[in-house]
Amino acid sequence: MTTPTPLHRALHDPGPRPLPDDVVHLLQSLDAPPRLAAHLRLVHDVAHELLDWLARRHPSLQVDREAVLFGAATHDIGKTAHVGELLGPGSAHEEAGRRLLLAQGVAPGLARFAATHATWTLPDIGLEDLLVSLADKIWKNKRVPELEDLVVRRLAEASGRTVWEEFLDLDDALTAVGEAAQERLAFQTAHPV
Repeated sequence: MTTPTPLHRALHDPGPRPLPDDVVHLLQSLDAPPRLAAHLRLVHDVAHELLDWLARRHPSLQVDREAVLFGAATHDIGKTAHVGELLGPGSAHEEAGRRLLLAQGVAPGLARFAATHATWTLPDIGLEDLLVSLADKIWKNKRVPELEDLVVRRLAEASGRTVWEEFLDLDDALTAVGEAAQERLAFQTAHPV
């Protein structure tokens, strides 16, 4: 019997939802660091939670669910080329990730998340981009008021409710997601860089 590789364990160990098969194959073909695979699973899992909350709270809101999930599952893929950014700050992985995904045949509309997940203040950023950015922060219970305010404004515009009402609902949802941050951090750090 063969011992599973660290990457295989990061992709398949019990815990967060599994990544889409095409993303699993991509990470395997790139020999992605196991910690990156674990991180992508966590952000993808949180994106699921946010999208499920949105579907319940705003059932008529048009959101490209599959794009958000793909974006969450691949947003840091550029760290396969910039492994040092798994351990510390850096932004070289953002554009590198977009280019890598394009080179793999991923449509530009999906590859963009690798480049936009940390630049939510651009004027043409869509709600899907904001949701990927939000999932990338809240998985570890990091609250970013500027980002959350942008999401709240989009929700208020779509619902016709006040910004304050939307803020209170989103705050409750993010607080609930953030409660599992320690378990998520433990899952991620259990996998080697």
